[in-house]
Amino acid sequence: MYMAKVVGSVVATQKDESLVGRKLMIVQPINSEMDPVRTEEVAADTVGAGIGELVLLVRGAGARKTQNEGTHTRDVVDSAIVGIIDRFDK
Repeated sequence: MYMAKVVGSVVATQKDESLVGRKLMIVQPINSEMDPVRTEEVAADTVGAGIGELVLLVRGAGARKTQNEGTHTRDVVDSAIVGIIDRFDK
């Protein structure tokens, strides 16, 4: 699991069937000092996060499991927002 900041959203009218109806957000992974790490990426939002919020992010198989609704034979999600961070203490 990773921390990230939501910095924008993506609108894609043409996309894989498994992405239809999903909100796609641009996230910037951060460290515990809130400094950017790595590059921005697109993540499927499962919790209703908004721009400017700090979120928990999962990748790979964990991200696909959050999207599994039993309606798709395959899922192209590789990154998903699974929580909104209220605070973190260090």
